[in-house]
Amino acid sequence: MATQVWTGVHPQAIVDPSAKLGKNVTVGPWSFVGPGVEIGDGTEVLSHVVIKGPTVVGRNNRIFQFCSIGEECQDKKYAGEPTTLVIGDNNVIRENCTIHRGTVQDRQETRIGSDNLLMAYVHVAHDCVVGDHTILANCATLAGHVTVGDWAILGGGTMVHQFCHIGAHSMSAGGSIVLKDIPAYVMASGQSASAHGLNAEGLKRRGFSREVIAELRRAYKVIYRQGLTLAQAIEALESDFGDIKEVQHMIETLRKAHRGIVR
Repeated sequence: MATQVWTGVHPQAIVDPSAKLGKNVTVGPWSFVGPGVEIGDGTEVLSHVVIKGPTVVGRNNRIFQFCSIGEECQDKKYAGEPTTLVIGDNNVIRENCTIHRGTVQDRQETRIGSDNLLMAYVHVAHDCVVGDHTILANCATLAGHVTVGDWAILGGGTMVHQFCHIGAHSMSAGGSIVLKDIPAYVMASGQSASAHGLNAEGLKRRGFSREVIAELRRAYKVIYRQGLTLAQAIEALESDFGDIKEVQHMIETLRKAHRGIVR
C-alpha cells in the first residue's frame, strides 16, 4: 500500500459543508465531495476523485484517483430526480471507475455491496445491484438494471447487456459480451457469451464440498446436455435435486432469467 502524505481532508480538496464524513476519513488533493454525500469511517478517497450525492459510501473503502462516484446516469429518461447510490464496506475501487445513481423508472438506487474489487475503468450504470465479494476486472461494463450475484467474477472487458442477471459464483472470460443471464456457478465466454462448464475451481477455493460440486455438475448437465427448454430443465431439477440448497439457488437464477440464459 502506498504511503499517504496527508491525513483527514487535504487543503486542496473540496468538501461541501453538508457532506457527512465519518471518523478517520481521508480525502486527497483535488478531490470533490458534494452535497448529499455520506462517507463512513476509515474510507480513503485518494486524489482527483469526484463523489456526488445523494450517495452513501460505507466504511473502510479505498477509492482511487479519477473515479466518478454518484454522478447522474446516462439514461435519456433521467430528468434530475433525486436518486441514490449506496456502496457498502471494504470495497476497493480502482482508477477511472464510474458508478452512476439510479432512476425513478426502476429501483431509484444503484447498490454495491461489500468486499468487492472493481478494477480500473469499470463502469456500473444506473439501477445496477452488485453483491458481495465480487471481482470486476479492468474495463468490465455493466449496462443499466444489471444484477451481479455474490462471488461472481467478470473478466476484463466483459460487457453486460441491460437487465441481465449474473449468478452467484459464476465467471465470465475476458472480452465476453453477455446478452443473456449467466446462471449461478456457471462459466461463460464469447461474443456473444455461451456456457463453458461449471466454475468448479472457484467453488473448491470457496470451500464447497466435493459432494456438492458433483451435484452441481449433474445439474449443469441437465440444463445444458439434455436438449431441454429452460422450463423443462427447471422442472427436471426440481424433481431430482429438491433437497440440495445449492441447486435450489441455481434454479432460482433460472426462474429469474427473463432474457433467457447463455447457452
